[in-house]
Amino acid sequence: MLSLSDVLDARERVAEVARHTPLEYSHTFSDMTGADVHLKLENFQRTGSFKIRGAMNRITTLTDEEKAAGVVTASAGNHAQGVALAATRAGVDSTIVMPEHAPITKVKATERYGGRVVLSGADYNEAQDKAHEIEEDEGRIYVHAFDDDSVMAGQGTIGLEIVEDCPNLDTVVVPIGGGGLISGIATAVKEQMPDARVIGVQAEGASSVANSLEKGEITPLDSVDTIADGIATRNVGTRPFEVIQERVDEVVTVSDEEIAVALTYLLERSKTLVEGAGAVALAALIFDKFDYEEGETIVPALCGGNIDMNVLTTVIMRGLVETGRYLKVQTVLKDRPGALERLIEVIAAHQANIYAIRHDRTSRDIAMNAAEVELDLETRGEDHVEELLTGLREHGYEVEVLV
Repeated sequence: MLSLSDVLDARERVAEVARHTPLEYSHTFSDMTGADVHLKLENFQRTGSFKIRGAMNRITTLTDEEKAAGVVTASAGNHAQGVALAATRAGVDSTIVMPEHAPITKVKATERYGGRVVLSGADYNEAQDKAHEIEEDEGRIYVHAFDDDSVMAGQGTIGLEIVEDCPNLDTVVVPIGGGGLISGIATAVKEQMPDARVIGVQAEGASSVANSLEKGEITPLDSVDTIADGIATRNVGTRPFEVIQERVDEVVTVSDEEIAVALTYLLERSKTLVEGAGAVALAALIFDKFDYEEGETIVPALCGGNIDMNVLTTVIMRGLVETGRYLKVQTVLKDRPGALERLIEVIAAHQANIYAIRHDRTSRDIAMNAAEVELDLETRGEDHVEELLTGLREHGYEVEVLV
């Protein structure tokens, strides 16, 4: 099984390219949760993700013959960038297979780092099948994204930094996709601080580890569906699963809505941009997915910041909806002069701001002398939403909440 010495050896190999990322105390999330919260800002890493650590460690262990053959891998995007950069720095040719719908920002970044990108499959697992075809056809060396001791050891260098920067650590919270990250961190933390807890977090739509632990064996999912594309894998790796069973205290799941809220809070309160996978650890903390003591020192690992701008727009809007900051409603007015104005007066009296209004007289669902009105509103929280809806209904409006 992976050992602390493996991780210590990896630190020497990755130091040339991987940054020692900040560990930042968060007043906001400490006040919000009652814990002593320090954010491990791995979204500030080279390539925007922790993946460069494992990729660099694996590439440096290749023999000269293997380097000449070139490498191939499959990735949803972050491992792709890590392998491309590490391979290019080592003078190794790299081919990266990514899912057909991988975020365009991750595709372009991988190409800029020198990798040849092949788009294939609906998800990571189908991309992996294509990568193994290329491995066989072209004689390349396959660099696994997580089921590889060298990769796991490289990721574990994050755990070394956490222990060094936070000697009073009680709990570290780590995202899980295929398990390479948490297996490395758990090894580095547990072998130095046996009493510290390691909590793993998965998206509900990609909860392969949670299911596997419950059944006592690796149990692949039929499909995955989550905004956290960086951890959207159908199964955990064999090597990581052994470490998780031995060294991880608990694995919990979070919903996409909870991920969106955590991502929005990080943007608004900490001025920190992460991707969906980078927000799951904080989501687990702020939504009380595991038990902790008042004042407990907790480190959520923000594992990456490579989010597509279109996805970010959607996630922010979902986060605003979930926190009562954005509201879309529909009602029906009599088609008379002043009817819309009176509705707006009620909304203004409750201090809600109007983003947009859609006024439709032609809907077949309403009477001939009526108009259907949709309003996009800026609100100030869940209590404000309830006050506004109550005020509208008290004035006789039948209001349907659309989002």
